[in-house]
Amino acid sequence: MDSARSRSRRALLFGHAAPVPHVVVLRPPWARPDAEFSAACTRCDACVRACPPQVLVRDADGVPRFDAHAGECTFCGDCAAACDSHAFLTTLDPPWTLSAQVADTCLSAHGVVCASCREVCPASAIRVPPAARGAAVIDVDACTGCGACVAPCPVDAISLHHAPAMEAIA
Repeated sequence: MDSARSRSRRALLFGHAAPVPHVVVLRPPWARPDAEFSAACTRCDACVRACPPQVLVRDADGVPRFDAHAGECTFCGDCAAACDSHAFLTTLDPPWTLSAQVADTCLSAHGVVCASCREVCPASAIRVPPAARGAAVIDVDACTGCGACVAPCPVDAISLHHAPAMEAIA
């Protein structure tokens, strides 16, 4: 048994709950802040049906969310245009605060030549050191958070997160 697993068992036995990982809910582009979006959304699926790349799915509670593993957001605006419930703020610029982040599991960081994320990035926001001499690096100023890099990563090392400064505003 690995030591991390045995530590968490020990914590459970002694009444110390393991920290619950923070789950980032990715709402569609131009969505109001999460609580407002969830309250305004009628769960009619108009935005989900209107999404050409089909990257919007329903959450367990029926509220639409963006699934980067399904593909990239093209920021076409069809989801916001299809909504009659005012759950979207089409004046938001940029349409969301998402940016890609690279985890320690990045193959290039472990000496394996891989640039699958860089090759699919439409904003050219990812740099991968040559000859696998380090992890992929995201240019957060250039990254649109479209998610194109998430699904192609063979080790799920890339995820999307809200920019810290913008989370407090949203």
